[in-house]
Amino acid sequence: MTAAPVIQTFPRHARLLSGADYQRVFQDARRQRGRELTLLYRHSESGEARLGLAIGKRHVRRAADRNRIKRLVREAFRHRRTRLPAMDLIVLARGSAATADRRVLRAEIDSLLERL
Repeated sequence: MTAAPVIQTFPRHARLLSGADYQRVFQDARRQRGRELTLLYRHSESGEARLGLAIGKRHVRRAADRNRIKRLVREAFRHRRTRLPAMDLIVLARGSAATADRRVLRAEIDSLLERL
C-alpha cells in the first residue's frame, strides 16, 4: 500500500494579509523579473514562505484575467511552499500577462520561484 499524498494547501499563515506585511516587502524588496510577472521578495520573520498578490487593474483590466493569473500563481506557490526558503513574496503582473497563455504564465512563475 502506498502512503497518502501530502495535502498541499494554502493556509492563512502562508499568506501576506495586512498592509504592514505588504509595506515591509515593498520597502526592502529584492526583485526577480520575468516577461509577464515580477517577483518581489525579502526574508520572512515567520520562518516560512508567505505569498501576497498585487495584480492591479491598471495593468490587467479584466477581472477574469486578474483572477486567472492569481489562481495560477497560488497553485504554483502551493505546490512549492514546503521547499521554498523563509521568504515573504509578492507577485506583480505586467500588462502583457493578461493575454499570455496559462502554460507560459505557469512556466514563468515556476522559473521565478526556482531562482529563489
